[in-house]
Amino acid sequence: MAVTRPFWETKSLSEMSVAEWESLCDGCGLCCLIRFEDEDTGDIVPTRVACRLFDSEACRCTNYGERRRHVPDCIQLTPHNIDALPWMPASCAYRRLHEGKGLAAWHPLVTGERSSVHEAGVSVRGQTINESCLARPDDALDFIARDLLRDRSGG
Repeated sequence: MAVTRPFWETKSLSEMSVAEWESLCDGCGLCCLIRFEDEDTGDIVPTRVACRLFDSEACRCTNYGERRRHVPDCIQLTPHNIDALPWMPASCAYRRLHEGKGLAAWHPLVTGERSSVHEAGVSVRGQTINESCLARPDDALDFIARDLLRDRSGG
């Protein structure tokens, strides 16, 4: 009896359908955080401030389909720009697959449970401040999240 392997094990990122590509997002919310570049080191430093379209409890964009119309600098991840985005978290499925790693054991496609990313402690659900609450964009610097710099890939 033949065992069918999941699409993420048999296709490259560029071979995936739109639905397959979108299903790789684990819903961690890490890519929706406001980041700054340290002028001295060049390191990218995340904050706990999220994009104004980010719903902290759902850990999702509230207007994903039209996000670039409302947030023009929102980066659309593609198979061709992953190398240019070194700030993508080590836990990110897109990054992991691009680097030849499998999905983390807690990934919703592996567990079959959408909440597994939150239960594993990999998401920022309920831990962010919406950028619309800030008086000035630079106020996000008050919410630097050093603990988000650790490797959260979890296997």
